[in-house]
Amino acid sequence: MTSLKSPPLSSSGPTAAATTLFRRHDEGLSFGRFLAFVGPCALVCLAVILVAPWIGSTGITWRNVLAGPGTDRDIFLIARLPRVLFSALAGGALAVAGVLFQAILRNSLADPFTLGISAGSSFGAVVAIWLGLEKVIWGIPLITVAAFAGAFMTILLVFFIARTGTALPTMTLLLAGVTLNFIFASMIMFIHFAANFSQGYLMIQWMMGSLDLADLSTVIHAAPFVLACVAGLMWMANDLNPLAGGEEWAASRGVNLRRVKNTSYFVGSVLTGSVTAFSGPIGFVGLIVPHGVRLVAGPDHRILIPASFFLGAAFLVLCDTLARTIIAPTQIPVGVITSLLGGPFFILLLKRKRGELW
Repeated sequence: MTSLKSPPLSSSGPTAAATTLFRRHDEGLSFGRFLAFVGPCALVCLAVILVAPWIGSTGITWRNVLAGPGTDRDIFLIARLPRVLFSALAGGALAVAGVLFQAILRNSLADPFTLGISAGSSFGAVVAIWLGLEKVIWGIPLITVAAFAGAFMTILLVFFIARTGTALPTMTLLLAGVTLNFIFASMIMFIHFAANFSQGYLMIQWMMGSLDLADLSTVIHAAPFVLACVAGLMWMANDLNPLAGGEEWAASRGVNLRRVKNTSYFVGSVLTGSVTAFSGPIGFVGLIVPHGVRLVAGPDHRILIPASFFLGAAFLVLCDTLARTIIAPTQIPVGVITSLLGGPFFILLLKRKRGELW
């Protein structure tokens, strides 16, 4: 495995190691190498998705499910399968968003939480709960619409705060996101303080990240955004590789920095908002999955993006399966599980690799 120490964030020049590493990745990617890394990740994801719907607090059998209408069939098709499919979409989306933000910010700790997008989404949902907007219009809860609007508002705010002329400085982008994170957190605390007991309970439940409300319509609404964004990022992967070696290095390789950074920021933000609007903020997926894949497969985004999508999907499906079975019939918010598993795992990676995560 080839690893590269994180360059200083303020430095935009290429390091010697980056020059060597990314000159190699400028070469074509063979189908065999792509298949060797992405293939196993896709198989793991498929296996998890096929097995997870059969696991739960109530036992079901495939004979009863296939026999026709009945309790087992309803549990499988209405309660578990859509939830597993949405978990896979959300996990894959958050993992790929993490890959993207770490690439354009050149910061190993960047993820959808760092840029304030998750906090903005939470703020939108909390305001909707406070105002009593709990209706469903055209199959979409107004709380979800408000959460997506909050995420989109944050995207625009961070972008316009960070933009300097035609440039989008990565340090300013990061600091703008972190600052908005704190502002939204304060506003959420104020609204929670002013809300009544039932509203406060709903707010806490939403902000802990949960997949309880996922159904087939959730999958249908979120899937087009997620799949289109991931496909677009695969098309841009060749331009993301040189960015990790520094902006000057990327520019010398013919990369249009303005176009790549602006497009990447908006695609990653839409990717995050399209799933957190339905699930609430779910932490650590966009942080540990890309680093885990990068440690094994290296920093080539042509491999990193699809491999992270599949493993992020499998990771969140496994976490959600634990969340709904570990103390069944009570279900734990999946955000609690991802934090409990992701935190120690990330610390273990840091200790083993001594910070060589980029």
